[in-house]
Amino acid sequence: MLKTPTLTDRQVADFDRDGCVFVAAAFDAPDMARIEGWAREVAALPEAPGRHWVFHEKSLKDGETDLISRIEYISPFHAGFEELTRVLKGPVAQLLGEEAVLFKEKINFKMPGGDGDKPHQDAQAGWNAYAGNFVNVVVCIDRATVENGCLEVAPGHHRRGLLRGMEPLTEDDMVGMAFGPVPTEPGDLVLFDAYVPHRSEPNMTGNMRRMYFATYNRASEGDHMAQYYADKRKSYPPDIEREPGREYVYKV
Repeated sequence: MLKTPTLTDRQVADFDRDGCVFVAAAFDAPDMARIEGWAREVAALPEAPGRHWVFHEKSLKDGETDLISRIEYISPFHAGFEELTRVLKGPVAQLLGEEAVLFKEKINFKMPGGDGDKPHQDAQAGWNAYAGNFVNVVVCIDRATVENGCLEVAPGHHRRGLLRGMEPLTEDDMVGMAFGPVPTEPGDLVLFDAYVPHRSEPNMTGNMRRMYFATYNRASEGDHMAQYYADKRKSYPPDIEREPGREYVYKV
């Protein structure tokens, strides 16, 4: 069994102030060996309709090499990640002040040549249709550095609420906003809410940078995971389920 990370009072206070908190060495080396193995297992699974969701991208290095960019909706089909989602509810419940419910999950692979993410808030993707706020837990699987596109966050700006709809933040939105890199080692966690602006750069190194994201909402606001993925499937299904010639636009 994986050990359940526990936040200190200081870490909870930091999250309340900044909307985000870094937790070093939340998982030890044996636990991370298991989690890393699970990530390899999921990446090796055949893609099939009605299973886990795999998305691809072309390498920025040559414009041709096909890369896995992310895999979503994992825990219903993998016992290891189902265990991990249960374990991560512990620290999230500390932040929410009540039991947490899984909303969505993914592994961002960011392979060599993988693209970054423009500045955004997760709540921009229409999440407020499901619950008032969410907590993302990021588990670092591979060492994340400035060079390979680690997470960058703008602490404190979550208090401004939703800044924009379904598009990246603009220069006007980001006036006075300072993004700071959050380098992480395997086993570290980063927790942030749905209104914290964040971004990442492309990975032009030779090393993969995998991060597992599990997103939770308060249990009192309901269990929305099935509905979220049903809604997302309509506009942005996994690559294996897409119709040739149809344009897909990310909405939720």
